[in-house]
Amino acid sequence: MTTTVGVSLKTYFSHGDALAWMTAVAELVRGVEAVASGTVRVFVAPTFLQIPAAVETFAGTGVAVAAQDVSAHPAGAFTGEVTAAELAEVGVAVVEIGHAERRRLFGETDAEVAAKTSAALRAGLTPLICVGETAHEDAAAAISAVRAQLDAALDGAPAGPVIVAYEPVWAIGAPTPAPADHISAVTRALRTALGARPDSAVVYGGSAGPGLLTALGDAVDGLFLGRFAHDPARLAEVLREAGARP
Repeated sequence: MTTTVGVSLKTYFSHGDALAWMTAVAELVRGVEAVASGTVRVFVAPTFLQIPAAVETFAGTGVAVAAQDVSAHPAGAFTGEVTAAELAEVGVAVVEIGHAERRRLFGETDAEVAAKTSAALRAGLTPLICVGETAHEDAAAAISAVRAQLDAALDGAPAGPVIVAYEPVWAIGAPTPAPADHISAVTRALRTALGARPDSAVVYGGSAGPGLLTALGDAVDGLFLGRFAHDPARLAEVLREAGARP
């Protein structure tokens, strides 16, 4: 089983702090055999300005660089945007799309998420599609909500693998993640929905930390971490757990 562990830096770090964190993580992963062998797949999503330094710092470590957003548009008169083609050109491999904060703070719609997903796939990038219900409901309601989000994101999208990050909005920033049985029910449903896209993965985000991978077993392909992993030592705990999975 290949386990995927992703980290988003959001905009918590200054440029200097981000460089120091990336240097520490690069050194850390060089000592993790599971990353070297490909059993554990790691990606890091810094800010746009930090991407070139991330590509350089993580070269040869097995860590892929991700972007936290991408333009839905091709090259042209789109001031302030960053195209999928340029991200691919500078060494980005994964693009985060449709995070709950993008939807809530910037009004990102299902149609925009779909356009960005297609743009990423056309450029050879792997979309990291974020889905999650806003209200704390039962698993059946959650599955209905996230399936609708995923179906919308993939509507008309080119072929290619994707990573789906299940992040129930009510669990983001909470003291604990969603219950394991709830997560398992939703992630298994998402896996079924991705059956037509080989090599795709479903990961969990939302107050994720050590012990969760073990609790979830084979119901999930990995974790998408936020502030927890901003301490390299704590990230190391998750990587060790990921490497020990059967």
